Amino acid sequence: MVNRAGAAALEALFPQHCALCGLRAPGPHPLCAGCAADLPRNDPCCSRCALPLPRGGAACGRCQGGPPPFARSVAPWLYEECLAHLIGRWKYAGERRLTPLLAQLWLAAAPATEPVDALVPVPLHWRRRLQRGFNQSEALARQLLAHGVQARLAPRLLRRRRATAPQQGLDAARRQANLRGAFAVTEPCEDLRLAVVDDVMTTGTTAAAAARALLAAGAARVDIWCLARTAAPGQ
Repeated sequence: MVNRAGAAALEALFPQHCALCGLRAPGPHPLCAGCAADLPRNDPCCSRCALPLPRGGAACGRCQGGPPPFARSVAPWLYEECLAHLIGRWKYAGERRLTPLLAQLWLAAAPATEPVDALVPVPLHWRRRLQRGFNQSEALARQLLAHGVQARLAPRLLRRRRATAPQQGLDAARRQANLRGAFAVTEPCEDLRLAVVDDVMTTGTTAAAAARALLAAGAARVDIWCLARTAAPGQ
């Protein structure tokens, strides 16, 4: 373990710079205080699907009319330009050094969560994982556990039965059709409280498909943990 003097020496030799503005970023993560303060929190939001709301309330109209299969979503940040830039570099440019930063952002802003037995990363099809080099959801889950989340990691509890088209650009109906039957559960999970971990929630279609599969396999409760939530169209 590096002591304080060693950490100071490393910082002097290899200073961190903000991944957004490029200025010096004192501390262990590549984000300066100014850029961190500019990231918009997702508050208030729907307690069920984390959709941003204009004012406080328990649930959005959609969840009141037809609740999703998951019990709660925790997505403490809004998916806007700066966070989208960080997540894009992390996922598509292979900048895995951003994983600890993104985990710390989640931990810093997430409200109190219900205890869970295991974190279940949203799986990638093997072709996409090979292309990307890693599963960003699994990397995030591992970092959350490393920083004190009390649970075990279940990286193979869910698997992709087939390759699916990217959800980006699809309307709600096509998103549902794209993911119908896409997930399989590899072992029983009777009475387990599970948190499905992903990077961004857009419509909740992926989260709902994963939750349905886990509940059908016996899970007692499924929550969704994401870094960020997109706003509803027009917001």
